[in-house]
Amino acid sequence: MKRLTAKEEEVMGFFWDNGPLFVKQLLDFYPEPRPHINTLSTIVRGLEEKGYLAHTPYGNTYQYHAAVTRDEFKRSTLRGVISKYFNNSFMGVVSSLVKEEDITIEELKELIKKVEKGE
Repeated sequence: MKRLTAKEEEVMGFFWDNGPLFVKQLLDFYPEPRPHINTLSTIVRGLEEKGYLAHTPYGNTYQYHAAVTRDEFKRSTLRGVISKYFNNSFMGVVSSLVKEEDITIEELKELIKKVEKGE
């Protein structure tokens, strides 16, 4: 999966949270000053080119919907981080979390128990 910019990820969040949308509907999710509709249209078309969105034609307009679930995106993003920063080593990730004290040994043991139980 191709990477997303912060703006692209924000727009995808609207689709994941709200389902199929027309570009014009995206404006309702932004506070003032809202982005220009052409800007949103460009972002949406880019997301479609990257495979994150697909569309259904309605007359002379399109309704877009997510072609990738939020969970698929999370997994892909996590794999990308692990690949880029930890040389594809899940052990390296866990080791780093423990060393930086982002997770305690007790939490790690609890996580192992949950995985073993299939939770």
